[in-house]
Amino acid sequence: MSGSTLTHQPTTTGRRVGPTRETTLAPGHAARELCLKRSEFDLAVHLGRIRTVPGACDGDGDDGGGGRRVAREEIERIRATEGFPQALRERVRTVGTTEGAALMAVTRARFTRLARLGLLVPVRFYVNRYRAVVWLYLADELRQFAQDEQYAALVKGRTPEGLREQLTDGLDLRPRNWRGRYLGFLLRQAGDPWARAAAVASLLDPAEVSQAVRDPYERSRLNQLRRVPPAHGSPGSPAAALAEEIMTAADSDEIDWLRTHLAGELEAARRHLPVPRPASSPMPSPPGREAPRHGAEEAGRFRGLLGRLRRKDH
Repeated sequence: MSGSTLTHQPTTTGRRVGPTRETTLAPGHAARELCLKRSEFDLAVHLGRIRTVPGACDGDGDDGGGGRRVAREEIERIRATEGFPQALRERVRTVGTTEGAALMAVTRARFTRLARLGLLVPVRFYVNRYRAVVWLYLADELRQFAQDEQYAALVKGRTPEGLREQLTDGLDLRPRNWRGRYLGFLLRQAGDPWARAAAVASLLDPAEVSQAVRDPYERSRLNQLRRVPPAHGSPGSPAAALAEEIMTAADSDEIDWLRTHLAGELEAARRHLPVPRPASSPMPSPPGREAPRHGAEEAGRFRGLLGRLRRKDH
């Protein structure tokens, strides 16, 4: 775990061992110690606000099957912060469109436009009983956005014509922004280069992974390490199918970026530990792809566009 200061116990031979069950807590226990609901705890971990360490599953189901635990030192660090536990719970409070719009003092329609433009990034979603996607946002981030003078014209003024045209054409960056956020979580939790490669592959359609990773032994390794995504409805249900669609990259430039990212992670994984294979099965060369625009650059392009359109309106 990056940034942690775990105590390592020396063995009788002088060797150091990692965190043990005596120095760590299962997620359910940690959530109770931090006065959080389990959903709040999971989101805090997702956002990197509670640091976890690898650990064997408890066997009592309390770790949620993720095999990660929380060091007692981390619990003590968080409990010692100012305003605990209210401040911690407020930092992970989520709101939907109606509450988010009220928080920002804007209409629901304007809030939705800002979210579709990629300026408000969802942190969670679920599919309701009407098979509609409900996006959830961090209340803290919405407040910060509403108070940022850089976006004052978008919060209170008229949406620039160029952006309105994109919305009319169907622009909706909410799924893509959620995927980017979710990938960050998976990469923070990855224990080694193969787990990082599997995290990237999990956002690609299986057909894309097959094209990008020609070696069946490597694909098998990625499938073994692939994290099970959050459950949304029973398997095979319309809700589950819709959730799977949201979790899979769709835009060509996003797919290209993920494939390029996957290629880089695979190179690191091969150097770290090549996948075992029969001597008669050499590793194939990965197919070449044109390097796409990075997601961060894409976000910068949108912000630049906003600035130009704002000046043009004035």
